[in-house]
Amino acid sequence: MTPVTAPGPAGTPAGPPDGGLTLLVIEDDPAGSLSVPELADMTVVAGKPVRIRTARNLTEAERLLTDDVHCVLLDLDLPAADGAAGELEALRRVLRLAPGHAVLALTSGNDAERAAEAVRVGAQDYLCRDELDGPVLSRAVRYAVERKRADLAQRQLTESRLRAQENARLERGLLPNPLLDGSELSFAARYRPGRSRALLGGDFYDTVRTPDGTVRAMIGDVCGHGPDEAALGVELRIAWRALTLAGLSGEALLGTLQEVLEHERADHEIFATLCMLDIAPDGRSAGLHLAGHPAPLLARGGEEPRLLPQDGGGPALGLLAGARWPRLDVGLGGSWSLLMYTDGLIEGRVGAGARRLGQEGMVEMIGRRMKEGLAGEELLDAAVAEVRALNGGELTDDLAVLLLDRAGRLGR
Repeated sequence: MTPVTAPGPAGTPAGPPDGGLTLLVIEDDPAGSLSVPELADMTVVAGKPVRIRTARNLTEAERLLTDDVHCVLLDLDLPAADGAAGELEALRRVLRLAPGHAVLALTSGNDAERAAEAVRVGAQDYLCRDELDGPVLSRAVRYAVERKRADLAQRQLTESRLRAQENARLERGLLPNPLLDGSELSFAARYRPGRSRALLGGDFYDTVRTPDGTVRAMIGDVCGHGPDEAALGVELRIAWRALTLAGLSGEALLGTLQEVLEHERADHEIFATLCMLDIAPDGRSAGLHLAGHPAPLLARGGEEPRLLPQDGGGPALGLLAGARWPRLDVGLGGSWSLLMYTDGLIEGRVGAGARRLGQEGMVEMIGRRMKEGLAGEELLDAAVAEVRALNGGELTDDLAVLLLDRAGRLGR
């Protein structure tokens, strides 16, 4: 096989059609021909043909180092730059240029110490020029490629495990634990960020029982889906809990939250919707505040689920200075369940068309699942799974669902 100099990336073939390997040889040879004659005899590696490219310096190598190169054979005597040879500097530069490629170091037979150092720096192996022949080179290339693949696979596995552990710790720290000690209400929640591989989205929720026995619950949604919106959602949730524990409620609490949002948002056009419920200590009534957010769903024993009134609420937080968020008094009765949600639950598509599930579709879905006997955690799991199935896959919007109930059919 005659070594050939390949053209630049734009004209570089994808590789031999039979799945062979591509070897890039970097060797200082003013004559323009390889001084490693054994390359001419290395026609196959592990039964696969070999395509050889040659570069006389690192500038040429960078141009020829495309994704289809499997292994780099580097002469350690190659000058690093501007004709000045540095101690393994050429190798270090190749490793920076090709972090995903296998690299073999080529050295003279009396330079074993530098060869060993090359392996410590990052080369997969080294070859002594005086002992080199075709079979040795073929075997070294094959082993170097496989060793690099194994190293990369192990590194990815380790990173995935560390990421999963970190995400689990972050999720425990960032998603709220309801403060409901002493309350007869049961609680369930589900959360799904819309961004791929994201831990948190812009949706947020929380539930707190205050010393007078009132259960205060809220759910909100920061517009947008990026990390800034997710961070703002966490800030608003923490601020809401702190203000609630400090004794604020109703419009005073919402007005202060709006100030927090205005100071913390990355852009003046960012706003957040919010639904807040204050459930009386006896559990038979509640006060509802809506800031541009969908109204909760109420289910009472023997009745079909229905949405609480949407009219009479105020604007989303961050839209209007001096805004008002009137309180709507709601009678709950002795046995009930309240479902609070963000628009991720209702804005998913139904089938391949443009039709959305909507609030009416969500009410029908919850009612149907209730008649099937589902309750609590099982109800939320079934609802989220059905919404995803109707959408034909993962939802693009963040989704949060919070369920509170008092000895009702939706709770355990």
